[in-house]
Parts: sequence; structure tokens; C-alpha cells
Amino acid sequence: MWGIFGVDAVNFCGYNPSYTGGMKTAVSLPDDLFRLAETTARRLRVSRSQLYATALAEFLNRQEADSVTERLNEVYSHRDARVDSLLHRAQLSSIEKERW
Repeated sequence: MWGIFGVDAVNFCGYNPSYTGGMKTAVSLPDDLFRLAETTARRLRVSRSQLYATALAEFLNRQEADSVTERLNEVYSHRDARVDSLLHRAQLSSIEKERW
């Protein structure tokens, strides 16, 4: 699944598990979250680093998608949402009369 950032969140191809490749970072996690991540990584048969990289990529892609929606909502919130009355009457007259 490719995200907006161009990151394959499922098969994060940009991740390099070698010692010299990729960015190294330290992150503090609550113990319960760490244990859950360990269990999930084992179940999925991926490294902990791969799990974290995939989760972060998915989160960032979702955030970017939400940001685009928020920007579009902001743009369209300033526009008049009313349909021209002539157009509205034409649309209504084109609909077949049905009995409910």
C-alpha cells in the first residue's frame, strides 16, 4: 500500500536493516507498548525496526491524508453551497415521478 509520502507502508523498501545503512534513533516506549510490539514483530516475522518503520510510515501517510482533507474542507467552507434555483428546478423536473 503506497502512501502519500511515496512510502510503501506494508513493505517499507527504504528501510535498510544493516548496521551502516539507514538512520539510527533511540525511542522511549512504555513497557506495555514495547512488549506488544515485540509480540507483534515475532508474529509477523519481522524485525522490531521493520515493525516500527512500517508503523511510522502508515501513521505519517494517514496524517498527510487527513491534512489534505482538512485543507480541502477549509477551501470549500468559504464557498456558497447553494445550487442555482433554475438548475435545481431543472434537476427536479428530470427525475421521474414515482409513487412511494
